[in-house]
Amino acid sequence: MSDISAMTFESAMAELEEVVRKLESGNVALDDSIALYERGAALKSHCDAKLRAAEEKVEMIRAKEGAAVGTSPAEGL
Repeated sequence: MSDISAMTFESAMAELEEVVRKLESGNVALDDSIALYERGAALKSHCDAKLRAAEEKVEMIRAKEGAAVGTSPAEGL
């Protein structure tokens, strides 16, 4: 498994989707399910942080342009 902190948002999201698919299949042993769940939680946190950083950058750009600043949460996260 790759280091989550070095992953792009897209690669982390793709892996998170794969983790969810495996867990939903029900064909994973209990110990493996726990490990997958932990990996999924870490991937979700990483994706959340990447999204927050992107939102902050957009807010800074908009503020420099004199546009209204504000965000709303991304759907589904």
